[in-house]
Amino acid sequence: MFSFHKKAKQTEKKSYDRENQKPILKCSICNGEQVAGFKDVHTGKVEEVMFIRSDKDLVTFMETYGIEDRNMITKQY
Repeated sequence: MFSFHKKAKQTEKKSYDRENQKPILKCSICNGEQVAGFKDVHTGKVEEVMFIRSDKDLVTFMETYGIEDRNMITKQY
C-alpha cells in the first residue's frame, strides 16, 4: 500500500560571494551555541545561515557551500 522508505537527503549546492564574504562560526562562550554564516569583509556584517548542533551539521554547511577545509572557517566569540 504505502512505502515508508527514507530517502537520502541531497545537499543542495549553494554559493556565496568569495571575494566579499568569508565563512564564520559565531560561538557563544556562555552556553556553547554555534551559528554558521558569512561575514562581509568590508562592513563586518554577519549573515547567519544555520544553527550548528553537531559536527554533522558543520559538515553539511561545508558541503552545501563548497568549503573544503575547516581552517577556512574562522570562529568569532
